[in-house]
Amino acid sequence: MRLVRRIPRAAWICGLIACLNAVCWSLVTPAFQVTDEPAHFAYVKQLAETGRLPSSSSQETAAEEGAVLRALHQGAVRLRPQNQTIATQAEQEALERELAATPHETGSPEAGVAASQPPLYYALEAIPYTLASSGTVLDRLQLMRLMSALFAGLTAIFAFLFTRETLPGEPWAWTVGGLSVALAPLLGFMSGAVNPDSLLFAVSAATFYCLARAFRRGLDTGGAVAIGVVTAIGLVTKLNFVGLVPGILLGLIILSIRARRASGSSAWRPLALALALGFSPVVVYAVINALSGDALLGQVSWRASSIQSVPAEINYIWQLYLPRLPGTVNDFPGLFTTRQFWFDGYVGLYGWLDTTFPSWVYSIALIPTAAIALLCGRALVGARAALRSRAAELAVYATAAVGVMALVGAASYTVFPEVDAEYAQARYLLPMLALFAAALALAARGAGRRWGPTVGTLIVVLFLAHDIVSQMLVAARFYG
Repeated sequence: MRLVRRIPRAAWICGLIACLNAVCWSLVTPAFQVTDEPAHFAYVKQLAETGRLPSSSSQETAAEEGAVLRALHQGAVRLRPQNQTIATQAEQEALERELAATPHETGSPEAGVAASQPPLYYALEAIPYTLASSGTVLDRLQLMRLMSALFAGLTAIFAFLFTRETLPGEPWAWTVGGLSVALAPLLGFMSGAVNPDSLLFAVSAATFYCLARAFRRGLDTGGAVAIGVVTAIGLVTKLNFVGLVPGILLGLIILSIRARRASGSSAWRPLALALALGFSPVVVYAVINALSGDALLGQVSWRASSIQSVPAEINYIWQLYLPRLPGTVNDFPGLFTTRQFWFDGYVGLYGWLDTTFPSWVYSIALIPTAAIALLCGRALVGARAALRSRAAELAVYATAAVGVMALVGAASYTVFPEVDAEYAQARYLLPMLALFAAALALAARGAGRRWGPTVGTLIVVLFLAHDIVSQMLVAARFYG
């Protein structure tokens, strides 16, 4: 409780705004019109009603959920921007008749793409699901979406706290980072839906904060416990958290070496504690798989064994984010992946990746992005002496970021060349939101002591405008 009381009021405000923003997104976005939401709902249904995990990755849904999807015309609307969701009184009455006539079916063993994910998020979502069990599928879905919105609030709070630890000199800049994350449309969109990404973003931001705090204060027992706990939570939230693990390990090693220089061999005890806590879920998972005769690390083991050509995969991952190197095979002919996959995807790609802005919007968005990048670069040049003294810490954050990007690229490579970039979706980079917050705060500081607060305010207003226009885009696409 003492740590909670130490959180600044500004951080709580950022969290509240993020939460309310995600709630707005949950209301604007039609039911089951977010990527993979039907599968995640089915996972929660199975866990809440039977106490067992899904046993199949089939796309089939339980009768109750399937009836709702049909009544909502979900299949006809998904991936077809020319079609809109139900909006008339007659369609609403038909939906209500379908809900009343469809018998309840206990559990949903088929959970599609969600079936391979760890259970923590779904176990938490089972709470609102159970509370709304007397209502319809849509009642349960909306209450579950509100749970996800709470995780958006945690993401913004930890982004604020990370910015405070990494940029301690200007308190006003912490709020710039926190509010910018709170108003990020993609965070609100994903956290306004039933999707484990919402919890992943929060625990990833918490991980960056715990590492930054340890670099400021040293790796004591409390810091080791915090890093270990958030690592364990992340590993049972979503497999994508594995991408952060190399950065976490590097950070723990560097922090332990520093502590040993100051206090001797006892400094290794916090390291052992953090590792034991953080990777206990992996050990338990491996033991269960060994006893059942499955691969020790499940999907991770399968992915490692499926690698055919390491150089070809590295080349693919590189080109997924950066321009092709001379003399290498072109895996994305005619595409500038940095712009078309990642930048455009962040600016606006909603629904089932079928809701986009007009092409000119993405070009206009390059202007403020370039200005922010230049200001950030100016701040980095001005702080180059401080950067050299914190090179090890920055290496940890860079390793974590590269790990996330490499994991997404490796997952995409499993279906290449049948699909060019299966997982080239900007949401998969949002575990790095804490770094994004710090970069935006740094950009505001790059405007100088006199103009910094003004530029910081403009950055926050820019994010607010982006968020509002994005919600209007989604409302127009689905309701016209």
